[in-house]
Formats: sequence, C-alpha cells, structure tokens
Amino acid sequence: MRGPHLSRTRTFTAVLILAASGAVALSGCGRPQAVNTAEPPKKQDAFERRADQIVQSWPKVSPVSGRQEALLPLVGADRPKDASAREITVTVGHSACDARFGARGHEAKGLVVVTGWGKRKSAKGMCTEMLATDKVTVKLQGPLAGRTVVDAATGKQLLKG
Repeated sequence: MRGPHLSRTRTFTAVLILAASGAVALSGCGRPQAVNTAEPPKKQDAFERRADQIVQSWPKVSPVSGRQEALLPLVGADRPKDASAREITVTVGHSACDARFGARGHEAKGLVVVTGWGKRKSAKGMCTEMLATDKVTVKLQGPLAGRTVVDAATGKQLLKG
C-alpha cells in the first residue's frame, strides 16, 4: 500500500508547488506593481490622422478628395513678424452654409500642419455654397522657429517659418 499512498503524496506536493509558484507569479515576485492611471488614448479624428500622415511622408503628400468638415483647405497663411511667434494667422475657405468655422494645428519637429474646419447649418432652409474666407489665428505650443507650415487638406506648403 505504500505505492498508492506515496503517489498521492507526490501528487499533493506537486499541486502545492504549482499553486505556490502561481501565487508568486501573480504577485509579481513580491515587488509592487506600477499601474498606469492615465486615461485610455482617445480615438484620433480625421485631422489628427491626416496630420500624422503628412508628418510621416513629408514632402510627398497628396491632397485629400472631397469636402470634409475637419479638413477645409486654407487660402493662405500670414507670415508672423518674427520666428519666435507662437501663433500664425491663416485664411480659412469655408462655406456660407457653415454655422461655425475655425482652424487648428498639429505641431511636429520640422512642420506645423494646419487645417480649416466648419460645421454645417441644419439642412432646413436655403443656403448658397458660395465660398467665404475669414482670417483665423492658430495658437502654437512652441515658436514657429523655421518650421514649415503645411495645409492638411491640400498637402501644400503655406510658408516656411
């Protein structure tokens, strides 16, 4: 009877060893675990995806097709008074049908990608599709300092800072 009893003891010992090693593995070997408390990354919108694409493939960039509310082409950009400027003024080409419009930027080491955006009025009522232009200021996190300003919609260089 020693054989079966010895076999049960070995099995029991093996189970205890496996359970203990699993507990040690789950506990991180006794070290405190770092937990990332930052919010999960938010989904990129059309402009952010386009800006990343331009930064990756600059200067070989093709224009986007069609009108997209998040990527309105810019008519131009005014040269700042000096390279330390932390804002640029762009001319947004938008529709008279837009209830709101504006511009925004994405900064990278050698580029500042900018775009116009517009939010359409409700579909009710009359509205002409005539182009309107307005100047909008885009605030930068850092100075322009020689960076190239690129229109996200067309992929064209607007100015060299």
